[in-house]
Amino acid sequence: MNGNRALAWPAPAKINLFLRVTGRRPDGYHNIQTLFQLLDWGDEVRILPTASSRITRLDANYSVPESEDLVVRAARLLQAETGCRQGAELTVDKRIPLGSGMGGGSSDAATVLLVLNRLWDCGLSVRELARLGRILGADVPVFIHGRSAMAEGIGERLEPVSLGERHYLLVFPEFSISTSEVFSDPGLPRNSAPISLEQALAGEGGNDCEAVVKSRFPEFAGILESLQPWGEPLMTGTGSGIFLPMPGKKSAISAARALKTLYNVRAVRGVDRSELHAKLDSG
Repeated sequence: MNGNRALAWPAPAKINLFLRVTGRRPDGYHNIQTLFQLLDWGDEVRILPTASSRITRLDANYSVPESEDLVVRAARLLQAETGCRQGAELTVDKRIPLGSGMGGGSSDAATVLLVLNRLWDCGLSVRELARLGRILGADVPVFIHGRSAMAEGIGERLEPVSLGERHYLLVFPEFSISTSEVFSDPGLPRNSAPISLEQALAGEGGNDCEAVVKSRFPEFAGILESLQPWGEPLMTGTGSGIFLPMPGKKSAISAARALKTLYNVRAVRGVDRSELHAKLDSG
C-alpha cells in the first residue's frame, strides 16, 4: 500500500431484511433482532496517513460538522486506544443519503478503523476493532466484521449468515428520519418475539418501525404504495430508505429505469462479504 497518496476504500451500505424490537433496556436503549445484508454499493473513503498526529476531513459533500463526523471520531478513537502518533487526512464521497437507514456513517467509521489499523500498524484484531466500533454506534460492528449477519442485543451480538447473491432496487425519498424520534415514539412495539433465521428468510420478520414512520411521515406511506406495482417495498432500519427485492439483475435495472424520473433509485446487489474486506485481503 502506498502511504504517499490517498487510496480509496469502499464503505458498503447495508439493508435490514427485517427489524423487530424485542424489549426496552434499563439504560433506555432497545433490544432488537435484525438480519443485515451488505450491498455492493455505498460510500467511498479516501485515506492518507500523515506523519503529524492531526486528523482532518477534507472536501465534505454532506452537512455533518467535522467534529461530529464518525470518520473523524473513529480515527481519533483509534489513536487514543493505541497511542498512535500518526495522523490522517480523510475524504468521504458520500453516496448513501443521510438518514436513509443504510448505515452510511457507521460503515464510513468501520472503514476508517479497519484501514488505519492497517496503515498505522496498530495491530488490533477484528474483535478489538468491533469493540471500539460499538462505542461509535450499534451498527459499526457489522461493518467491522464484514459479513451479512443476524443481530441481537442493540445490534452488537452478531451471527454470520450466508444469504447468497441477491438483487434489490433501492429508493431514496427526499427526507431523512431520526432514529431517536422513532424509538421514542409511544406507538412503537417493544415486545416482539424473536424469530428464527428460517422464518426471517421466509419473509416473516417485518419491520416494527414501519407503522411509526408511516404515521409520522404520510408521504412515506404514499411512496410505499406507489412502488407496489414493482414488487414488495420494504423499509430498512429506522431510516427513509426503501428496498424492493428483485428476481435478478435485469429486473432490478429495468425497475430503476422505469422509476428514475420519479425517485432517486439504484439497482444493487446483496452480498455476503464486504467489498472492503476483499480489498484489504488482496492488498
